[in-house]
Amino acid sequence: MATEIEHKYLVNKDIWKTIIPDKQVEIQQAYLLTDPEKTIRIRTKGKTGFITIKGKTVGASRLEYEYEIPLAEANELINQFCSNRIEKIRHVVIHENNTWEVDVFKGLNEGLIVAEIELTSEDQKYPIPNWVDKNVTDDPRYANSNLAIKPFKTWLS
Repeated sequence: MATEIEHKYLVNKDIWKTIIPDKQVEIQQAYLLTDPEKTIRIRTKGKTGFITIKGKTVGASRLEYEYEIPLAEANELINQFCSNRIEKIRHVVIHENNTWEVDVFKGLNEGLIVAEIELTSEDQKYPIPNWVDKNVTDDPRYANSNLAIKPFKTWLS
């Protein structure tokens, strides 16, 4: 059984502008299924495709199964079966031996920058970079599956 444990934070945009990421990649993703109990996601990450099945989040943990699929098939699944998409640039930043993934969203989620850190246990301690702001791990609005349905730019309308 594969378990994902992650914490999610909003990013201070002014400080983020001064950060030089260790690497970055374009991501497009969409959902075949969004349900409170589970999601099925199709993603392209650079030149690679993935299908991911995630279970219900409990605390900061959930079951996750991810499999590489051919890029052409990932694009076909997104184009033929998914109506809501997310586009973002994922920046990887190593901070005090911890890997942070910072998503700078595009399209209908433009203006949103979210940082995630994957942990090995729920109670793992880690230093927080100065460009990280509010913890939104428990706020379902920031789940990518929810951003695909109710994008960030629509929150004020």
